[in-house]
Amino acid sequence: MTQIGEVALWLALLVAGWGAALGFYGGRTGRGHLVLGAERSVFAVFGLLVTASVAIIAAFLQSDFRYKYVAGYSNRELGLFYKITGLWAGQTGSLVFWALLLAFFSSLVVLQNRRRNREFMPYVAGTVLTVLAFFMVVVVFASNPFQVMDFVPPDGRGLNPQLQNYWMTIHPPTLYLGFTCFTIPFAFAVSALLSGRLDTRWITTTRRWTLLAWFFLTCGIIFGMMWAYVELGWGGYWFWDPVENASLLPWLTGTAFLHSVMIQEKRGMLKMWNVLLVMGTFLLSIFATFLTRSGLIESVHSFAENTTIAYIFLGFLGSLIVASAALVWWRRHAFAPENRLESFLSREAAFLVNNLVFVSAMFAVMWGTTFPLISEGIFGQKINVGPPFYNRVNIPLGLILLFLMGVGPVIAWRKATPRNLKRNFTLPLAVGLAAAATLWATGVTHPYALLTFALASFTMTTIVVEFWKGTRARAKIEGENPFTALVHLVERNRRRYGGYVVHAGFVICFCGFAGKAFNAERQVALRPGESVSIRSPFGHEYRLTYQAMSWYPAPNMTKLVASVDVRKDGRAAGLMVPEKRAYKQREEVTSEVGIRRAWNEDLYLILAGIDDADGLLAGRNPRPVATFKVLVNPLVPWIWLGGFIMALGTLVALWPAAEPVRATVPVRKRAPATEPGLVGV
Repeated sequence: MTQIGEVALWLALLVAGWGAALGFYGGRTGRGHLVLGAERSVFAVFGLLVTASVAIIAAFLQSDFRYKYVAGYSNRELGLFYKITGLWAGQTGSLVFWALLLAFFSSLVVLQNRRRNREFMPYVAGTVLTVLAFFMVVVVFASNPFQVMDFVPPDGRGLNPQLQNYWMTIHPPTLYLGFTCFTIPFAFAVSALLSGRLDTRWITTTRRWTLLAWFFLTCGIIFGMMWAYVELGWGGYWFWDPVENASLLPWLTGTAFLHSVMIQEKRGMLKMWNVLLVMGTFLLSIFATFLTRSGLIESVHSFAENTTIAYIFLGFLGSLIVASAALVWWRRHAFAPENRLESFLSREAAFLVNNLVFVSAMFAVMWGTTFPLISEGIFGQKINVGPPFYNRVNIPLGLILLFLMGVGPVIAWRKATPRNLKRNFTLPLAVGLAAAATLWATGVTHPYALLTFALASFTMTTIVVEFWKGTRARAKIEGENPFTALVHLVERNRRRYGGYVVHAGFVICFCGFAGKAFNAERQVALRPGESVSIRSPFGHEYRLTYQAMSWYPAPNMTKLVASVDVRKDGRAAGLMVPEKRAYKQREEVTSEVGIRRAWNEDLYLILAGIDDADGLLAGRNPRPVATFKVLVNPLVPWIWLGGFIMALGTLVALWPAAEPVRATVPVRKRAPATEPGLVGV
């Protein structure tokens, strides 16, 4: 089976290269049979990559340690679930997985457009096959999963312990789905440039693809935050790690595109900007993949093995940038706007500022991520850029976005009148100011937190008012009850109201981020029977009593578990069991935290150290002193809730609308085709 997989990779490379040539040449000459050959090549590459992926998984399941990749990321005691996910656990397999997902989406888009958008499809097929051919070159020549070792070890090295978590098995595939899905809008943009069809059709055709890519990327980022929170054992969810930043870069430009595209659809403006954003988002997806797999950065979850592929990625990325810039320059005269900005008090201006803020945040994150590499390459000194830099730059930008989320959707197109401003913003401003005053009076004085909650109140009020106005109007016109009117309102305009739901999720996430300003933390060493107390910002008092320490062998590891009794405001609140895990194959020790969740805060307990672990394991010291780090993290659950709401809102916007019902008109009553009033209908 594994031999078949290796052959499948080579065939996939040949077919992808041949199909790309057919696509571009067929599009150029207008020969349909060549285009058909390119489209069939997409299906063939997908089938070959499925075969190769199944072969890799089979090697993992059989613990076939002849292969360097399997020996490096598995061992005999590794659980079945983690063996299956070994496909994307390391650099080599993750590249195959990346290509597999892209081939899947490419097949879908070819299938979806077999009878429409035919003028775009030759170049779309050519573009996606070019990207696939590049990944096949990397896999076959620089990072082959079927590379055989000089000798067969009795057991493998095992999977990185920090990756042995259920969130880590979900997070990378979701992220890859987002990265790869952004290739489809990029391919249509390239096709529109090559074919000269730069009206809004390529945008409307790829709207759902862009939303789908954004949905997956958003979910992937949220899942990554969840993994960091429960697995890394430091009490946070985002550390501005280079790999985290890499996933954020395309997300920022992709979000900007989702907003700016509405200006082109409504007003015929920002045509070149939208093409650049789509291209930039795809290029940043490739850049993120390059950062993660180049070996140039240090991260807890990078896939660095060798730096050879870094040069291949840089060459491909450079070629894409040059080719994309040349195409845009070639078609620069086709981007003339149909309208111009009439007033800064307009929806166009709000979306434009929104785009500038997103792109500014992208450049700030990119600068902070790449500056250590630049300083090391030029000056020979690596200067790390830490969270203070990112927070100093991005928190103000985030607050501007929070404000614009309340303004953009309700301010008028073209030019807002004083009446429009008064009607739409009087109530939200009053609610925002009232929230700030109330919080100030109750002792909330942290400036950024106070501003966040005030702006969140302002924006959430605009969203609620929009739903209320629409529901009330529909109930009055259609005679429906409020619930039915609300459901029908969303059904009739899923894109608009799905967007409002996404904004509501953002607002809740921002409140969760602001909760970090009120974190409480204590670190103590306790003997069994001793206690520590900590007070939460909401006024609750937690008392934790260290009861005992136990250990037991488990598959692939030995677990040391502390039992800690918890009382909240004097009442029993359960038992927390933070762990230390000693992995056999990699000889690494990790922490498994204990988390007690409430709607408004998390009690987070880390077993930071055990003074005599060897004595505990040998039975000499059954009651060792343990060091605990106790945190109360306010509003963290709101981040997960906000992420869920954002995903829900995106699904609402993505959900296909029902086909309009055509009225059947008796033939004898139809108006003549030449009747002046119906011409062009």
